[in-house]
Amino acid sequence: MPQSLAPAPAPVTEVPALGRARRLLRGVAVVACVPYLGIKVAWVAGSHLGIPEGSSLLEHRTSMAVANSLSVLLDSAVIVLALVLTRPWGLRVPAWLLAFPVWVASGLLAPIMAGFPLQLLVRVFGGSVHRSEGGEPFLDEWVFGVVYTGFIVQGLALGALFVLYARDRWGYLWRGRVWELPVGVVGAAQRATAAAAALLALFPLTVHVLWACGSTAGLSAGRAADRTGDFYVLEAVFVAFLAAAVVGACLLAFRRGRALPVRLPLALGWVGSGAVACWGGWLSLASLTGVDDIADRPTPLMNLAYAGQMTVGILVATVGAYHFAERSAGAASKRPV
Repeated sequence: MPQSLAPAPAPVTEVPALGRARRLLRGVAVVACVPYLGIKVAWVAGSHLGIPEGSSLLEHRTSMAVANSLSVLLDSAVIVLALVLTRPWGLRVPAWLLAFPVWVASGLLAPIMAGFPLQLLVRVFGGSVHRSEGGEPFLDEWVFGVVYTGFIVQGLALGALFVLYARDRWGYLWRGRVWELPVGVVGAAQRATAAAAALLALFPLTVHVLWACGSTAGLSAGRAADRTGDFYVLEAVFVAFLAAAVVGACLLAFRRGRALPVRLPLALGWVGSGAVACWGGWLSLASLTGVDDIADRPTPLMNLAYAGQMTVGILVATVGAYHFAERSAGAASKRPV
């Protein structure tokens, strides 16, 4: 029988003293946004900064302006989140209103944080990065270094700030070990959702494994021709995050890995679901931007893979939501009035 967990502490209502570490992390997160925002604003204004002649980006000015405007809004949210996580009024923000944008930020940044260093490693060993052999360069090489380094710094700083904030406000939700978790009234729904996520993950997982291993099945002609070292790294990263999402959901829903701390499957589910859902959504959105060259348009199989991984991510996030809702309700019932 699982041990009964001690009553949860009352929610934090006053922000802890903002130490030097949190002030430093906030400053780093904000400053790390500046290079990316500067480049994107310049592109929206019509600048060709970092875009060489012959780049395909110059062929679709309208869709490029729309996509860049959207990405400016997304990265500006990092600055807002850094303030929310370090200001007294941030503790009054509803949990869902804070958790959702942090989940999206985690999902968009995590594959870059994992993939870009691996892409650099591929280049060290002679692999091609960011351009196909004999093809026109997509962007000047320095752009990738500046932008992706900024993303990695943003992810590290924002992630550390959120962990500190969440520990202070909701730390009781992930304390203990998996075997201590009660079955609960939503256990059946949680298990069904996790099983559905695992089943649906088979298709996008198989597709990404095939692409990572060199297969061109289902790829558009343009994408197949432009495969480089970073393409294979990205596909392998998607495989890893899909696996992490499903493993985290199953460990949590079926109470596997009973000696593991609860925070481990929650972390796997949080980061994995965010990565596959947000990138699946972003790639699906990009496929609707009206590419003129039919060779560059995503194929039905590519769109199905993106939609599939997005669905898996949402289902895994739902498993986590079940967990947080049930533990919050249980803690509230045990708290002294």
